[in-house]
Amino acid sequence: MKPSYGDEAPIAAPATAPAWSALSLVRLSGAGAVSRLSQRFSRPRALLNAAGNTIVHGWLVDAAARRIDETLVSVYRAPASYTGEESADISCHGGGATLRAVMGELFSSGFREALPGEFTLRAFLNGKLDLTRAESVMEIVGAKSEAGRANAIGRLSGVLLERLQAIQTRLVRALSETELNLDYSELDGVGVAGPDSRLPAEEAVEQTLQELDALAEQYACERLLSDGALIVIAGKPNAGKSSLFNLLIKEERSIVTEVPGTTRDWIESWIAFDGIPARLVDTAGLRPASDPVEQIGVRRSEELLGSADIALYLFDGTNLQSEDVRQSENLPRRADGAPAVIRIWNKADAAPHCPLPGCLPVSAKTGAGIGALCAELRAQLGALCSPTNSPSVGIGTPRQKELIDAARSALREALAMADRAAPLDLIAPSLREAIDALGAISGEVSTSDILDAMFSQFCVGK
Repeated sequence: MKPSYGDEAPIAAPATAPAWSALSLVRLSGAGAVSRLSQRFSRPRALLNAAGNTIVHGWLVDAAARRIDETLVSVYRAPASYTGEESADISCHGGGATLRAVMGELFSSGFREALPGEFTLRAFLNGKLDLTRAESVMEIVGAKSEAGRANAIGRLSGVLLERLQAIQTRLVRALSETELNLDYSELDGVGVAGPDSRLPAEEAVEQTLQELDALAEQYACERLLSDGALIVIAGKPNAGKSSLFNLLIKEERSIVTEVPGTTRDWIESWIAFDGIPARLVDTAGLRPASDPVEQIGVRRSEELLGSADIALYLFDGTNLQSEDVRQSENLPRRADGAPAVIRIWNKADAAPHCPLPGCLPVSAKTGAGIGALCAELRAQLGALCSPTNSPSVGIGTPRQKELIDAARSALREALAMADRAAPLDLIAPSLREAIDALGAISGEVSTSDILDAMFSQFCVGK
C-alpha cells in the first residue's frame, strides 16, 4: 500500500545528501522509533533507557548481530523533539554504500521511508510549528543570499506569524463589532452601512487593507532575495551575447565563435548584485531559423524572456538593422509587464557612436562600459528590491502571497459595499472571508489536500 501523509507509522530518511563525505545523518520519528531502532543496535538497553536530548554510542547491526557501522544516536523524547514525536538522529559514516546499508536495516526493522517534508508536516500537525514557520524551513535550505536567509530565519522565529496574528485580531474585532451592530440594529433588524451609518470599525478595516497591501508589495523583494532575479541576455546571432555572459561571470562558460547561431540552447550562471542573487542566462540568437534545432533554441529564448525580471538586449554596433530595434521593443513579457529592458550597444570598440537613444555603449571584447552596465543592473534590481530598506520580514512563498491577495480582495469588497450603503449582513461575510484567508496562511484553516501539496515540495529528510 502506498504510504500517505498523515499516518502515524515510524519513518526514516537521510537528512544529508548521499555523497562522499565524512558523516551522514539519518533521521527517525514516530511512536516506538527508539524501541524499533534498539533492535538493530549493539547496546539496546542503553538506547532504550536514554533520556531525551542525550547521545548514545554504539554499532548499528543487522538481524544476525553483524556490524553495519559505528554510530552516534541522538535520542529525543516526545514531545520535546522537532516533530513532537519520539525521534532519533543517527550519525554514521558518509558515503553511498554505508547510507544504503543503514537505510536497508531500518526498513527491515519496520520503518518506512519518509515522504518529502514529512518530518516538518508532523511538526505542524503536532503543534510544534505553524505553516509560516514550516515553510521557512525549506526557504532556509534553498536561500541563495544572506538577506534571503536572514528573512527566512525571521519567519522561522515567528516574526511573520506575530504580524499576521495582530492583523487578524484587528479584523476579528471589526467583524465582532459589525455582527453586534447587525444583531442590535434599529433598522428593522438589518444593519446598513453608508454615509449616514458607517461600517463599524471601518478605519480598522482600512488600516488592515493598507498593511496587507504593504505585505503584497514587499513580496516582490522577498521573492528576489529567496529565488533570485532572472536576467536574460537576448539579441540577434553574433551580437556578442556569449562574450558578455562570459565577461559578467568572469568565466569562459559559453562558446564564442564568429559563426552565427553557435548557441543553440541556453546556459546559465548565478551572480549577485549588492546582495541580490541573479540567475544570468545566455540564450540562442533571436531570428527566423530553418534548422529545427535552432528553432527550439529560439523558442526557449522567448520562453525565458517571458519569465525574466530584466532583459539585456544587445545590438551589434557593427551591423545594426532596423529589425533589431523593433525586436528590442517587442520582447515577450510577463503579465506584470516585466522584463525591464536594458539596451546595450555592443562592439563599441569598433563602432563607438550609437545612433539609438538610451543605449549603453559596451565592448564585451575589451570590457569597456561593463562598469556602467553593472551599475545599471544594480539600479534596476534595487528598484525591484532594496534589502537594506525592507521594513520587516514579509511573506515568503507564492501560497502566502495568494492568500494575502484573497484577503485584500475580500476587504476591498467589504469597503466597496459599505460605500454603497449595503446591508451589514452582506458585508460581514467578506470580513470573515478575509479572516479565513489569513488563518490559512498560518494553518488555522487548512485541508489535507493543501498540506499534501505544500509539503510534497520539501526535500526528503525535512
